Amino acid sequence: MYEPIEPFKIKSVEPIRRISAEERRQALERAGYNVFLVPADEIYIDLLTDSGTSAMSDYQWAGIMMGDESYAGSVSFRHFREQIQRITGYDEVIPTHQGRAAEHLLFSTILKKGDRVPSNTHFDTTRANVETCGCEALDLQIPEATDLSSRYPFKGNMDVAKLEQLLQQGTDNIPLVMLTVTNNSMGGHPVSMANIRAVSEVVHRYNLPLFLDACRFAENAFFIKRREPGFENKSIEQIAHEMFSYADGCTMSAKKDALVNIGGFLAMNNKDWADRLRQSLILIEGFPTYGGLAGRDLEAIARGLEDVLHEDYLEFRTGQVAFLGKLLTDAGVPVIQPFGGHAVYVDAKTFLAHIPPSQFPGQVFVCELYLEAGIRSVEIGSVMFAHQDKQTGEWHYPELELVRLAIPRRVYTNSHMRFISEAIISLYQRRQSLKGLKIVYDPGVLRHFTARFEPR
Repeated sequence: MYEPIEPFKIKSVEPIRRISAEERRQALERAGYNVFLVPADEIYIDLLTDSGTSAMSDYQWAGIMMGDESYAGSVSFRHFREQIQRITGYDEVIPTHQGRAAEHLLFSTILKKGDRVPSNTHFDTTRANVETCGCEALDLQIPEATDLSSRYPFKGNMDVAKLEQLLQQGTDNIPLVMLTVTNNSMGGHPVSMANIRAVSEVVHRYNLPLFLDACRFAENAFFIKRREPGFENKSIEQIAHEMFSYADGCTMSAKKDALVNIGGFLAMNNKDWADRLRQSLILIEGFPTYGGLAGRDLEAIARGLEDVLHEDYLEFRTGQVAFLGKLLTDAGVPVIQPFGGHAVYVDAKTFLAHIPPSQFPGQVFVCELYLEAGIRSVEIGSVMFAHQDKQTGEWHYPELELVRLAIPRRVYTNSHMRFISEAIISLYQRRQSLKGLKIVYDPGVLRHFTARFEPR
């Protein structure tokens, strides 16, 4: 099998600087052992997120120069709306400055206190936007999702039986159902078309709307094409259109599969909801034809949504993730398999089995990887998802303790992947010497962004 080759040429380069080990130690101490708080110019390779970190194409940069900056009714908004309508089939398109703004608009307008929102798995900002409305975010992932030995090809699926059982209990406090494609919290794994169809059938039988969290819809469509019988001869756009056809709307962070650095949107067919959302949009984001974005951003998103449908790009994108994953598994490093679309997820619970969840093994890994090689990653485990029972004071820890190595789109080469693997393998070889952390500042909501730690 050939090593995945970049389906593009490099026209512009940005220098990166690797600071010394002592400088990295000082930087991490200043940041309170939270790499979110380390300045970007003290990072060598940045795998913190794939959100807003893509390299745009020459086609997108050309669109930047042609952006129409009219306050109302810009030509760039028309291009933006038409491209989204073409892919999703939804009539109502509402721009926002990023995905969490779309989530906030939707949930703050539609939810009421005490509501519940089922999903395959909510990611951090989605969950926070539900919970800050005084509502409950329910995760209904399939058993294979948390079975790290399973090679099931669609670990992102929702458990349809659990969904049916939940809805049978009553739907008065369930205003909508969400489905995240791909499933970020569960290793970036895809949701099958069969599962999307089955979820849709159940949800609509109870007269509820189904919304997709569609920030990685194209990667999900590519996995359907490669892994699900009956789709091998369909285009990515055809598969994506079918995915959206089973839902009633979507939220999207354009900072992922639209290959841009800022932007997002809501799209749906419910005009009444859309009108209500636009009134909120005007208050907090801007006029409905720009929604907190410049015209050039709208133009770049429209063109990015064309770029992302190219199969050669998606083949390389998912192939590069798998390339890094295989380098690690060949060396015995425990990672989630099969590999997802945007990141490799290290099983920190196994990697650092001697460190209990209360001492944040995933965060330990993140800090040590930065100290080892200047590589920034992100914990998805006890820091991000542990919660304390308000009555008993007992802490409940998530089943999975992961570290996500999120690969920016069209940014790093395979030489970078080899360097990353070598650093992690070195860390793995001395893993028994690593010690836990304690939290010294906890902001409460979304604590992983700003919490501070100390070594134990």
